[in-house]
Amino acid sequence: MKILKAVLLAAGIAAAGAAQAVDMGVGLRVGTNGLGADLGFGLSERFTLRVGYSGLSWSGDFEEEDITYDTKLRLAAFSGLLDWKFWRQVRLTVGLVHAKNKGDLTGTPTGGTFTINDVDYAASEVGTVSGTVRMGKSATPYLGIGYGDIARKGLSFYADLGILFQGKPDVELSASCGTTARCAQLQADVEAEERKLQEDLDKFKYYPVLNLGIAYGW
Repeated sequence: MKILKAVLLAAGIAAAGAAQAVDMGVGLRVGTNGLGADLGFGLSERFTLRVGYSGLSWSGDFEEEDITYDTKLRLAAFSGLLDWKFWRQVRLTVGLVHAKNKGDLTGTPTGGTFTINDVDYAASEVGTVSGTVRMGKSATPYLGIGYGDIARKGLSFYADLGILFQGKPDVELSASCGTTARCAQLQADVEAEERKLQEDLDKFKYYPVLNLGIAYGW
């Protein structure tokens, strides 16, 4: 967070001097981070500072063994990035992304049955199965390559391809006992199911970023 604050402070300093010497630009983009916007400050011929925001809301479902999870995913991220053009408009980008990414899960039975940790429970035995997924660290380093400079004068195209090192997602899963007399076993099985789901989501500790956008600079 300290590094991100430093980047944002530098952006403010750049904005204060923009009227005198700094080229500026704005960009609109879409990609794996959702819809977003950027504000760029040309610090020199090769270096551009970008600050931006992106967000995405998505609803859908996925199946884990015999439980279907109704999923509501919300992504929100503020970014502070530094672009270095090392060859024409091709650049290397580093920075930090402050993300608030969360998913809410609601389990529904398949064929009237919950299979939790390989144990079958009738839907009436289980009150609810629900949980949350928090997508790793809030302050996430970013490394990528890209094309274009949003502080470049006039209308232009820009693109980013990189990785967010967000860390392993954190999964919390719980269930309430309905009519079952096997409540203690149900709770133990849910904990085991949580560990399985955690293992399946661990691969998302590296989040791929692909963004395409249009910019205008002056």
